Amino acid sequence: MPPITPHAGTVIEVVGGVDTHADTHTAAVIDQVGRVLGTEQFPADLAGYAALLAWIRTFGTPLRVGVEGTGAYGAGLARLLHDQAVPVVEVDRPDRKTRRFQGKSDPIDAISAARTALAGQRTGTPKQRDGRVEALRNLRVARRSAIDQRATVQRQLKALIVTAPDDLRARLRDLTTTDLITTCASLRPDRGDAATPITAAKIALRSLARRHQQLTAEITDLDQLLKPLVTAINPDLTAAYGLGPDTAGQLLVTAGDNHERLASEAAFAMLCGVAPIPASSGRTNRHRLNRAGDRQANAALHRIALVRMRWDPRTRAYVERRTKDGLSKKEIIRCLKRYIAREIYKIITNDHELAA
Repeated sequence: MPPITPHAGTVIEVVGGVDTHADTHTAAVIDQVGRVLGTEQFPADLAGYAALLAWIRTFGTPLRVGVEGTGAYGAGLARLLHDQAVPVVEVDRPDRKTRRFQGKSDPIDAISAARTALAGQRTGTPKQRDGRVEALRNLRVARRSAIDQRATVQRQLKALIVTAPDDLRARLRDLTTTDLITTCASLRPDRGDAATPITAAKIALRSLARRHQQLTAEITDLDQLLKPLVTAINPDLTAAYGLGPDTAGQLLVTAGDNHERLASEAAFAMLCGVAPIPASSGRTNRHRLNRAGDRQANAALHRIALVRMRWDPRTRAYVERRTKDGLSKKEIIRCLKRYIAREIYKIITNDHELAA
């Protein structure tokens, strides 16, 4: 009977799994039949990433490494593994049922990540975060934050006017938003009399109005950076009907720098949450609404659909035809978003053979 031990010089392939946190990463290594070879914890810094990879290689050649959170705490490790030509897959966290039976700890999660990577289930290719799309994402984070804060400031300002003293409320309540911001920003209250309600209201309104102006200037400054960047990354996308720098930028960020990780236009549609989910059983054949995926990308496709429904003759004709077929407006929009996702995928991947 031949021996089951490997011959000298035989290359041993192993699979790694990493449970990532802000300060530490816990790694596990298994062989190709799922046996645990070891677990270890490393600091979440550049030296720790290098030590983690070196530790995995002491067991053999890494076939692949499954990492939780490659878009968050695992981003640095994913970059190093990519630079070292080690295949990396994004793994989902264990589901609740598995955790109820196995318990919860960093080594257990790392082993689960390794076994998931070995099986190839619930895995995906992580986004590369070293290109222009990553720069675009960073700028969009700042812009979105500024827009949200400006909306909050505007609501607070109008709420103060509702409860302001009668003379001040009568002066401001009928102004448009633009005139209201300008008027409140130019108020000159006596700061020495801040204990009276009317003076305090004027001080608060001026503060909020000036903050609104500062956020508007910040958004304008970011837009001046974002528009040429989006156009430089994919000029065909911004030229498509109904797409502006904001919607095009969001869809580029969703696809990532390495858009080749998207296997098909159906995968992109699923990523955007516009691919219907099968919900058939027995003689019932049906699909349900997909509420998963990137909701910001889904919102971008929704805005594109609304623009085309109003201004694009082809889309208007499609809406009219589908309305006669008995579809509701919501159902028509869902269909349109699926078609638009197919078109966007074609533009992003430059796949001119894919039918629009």
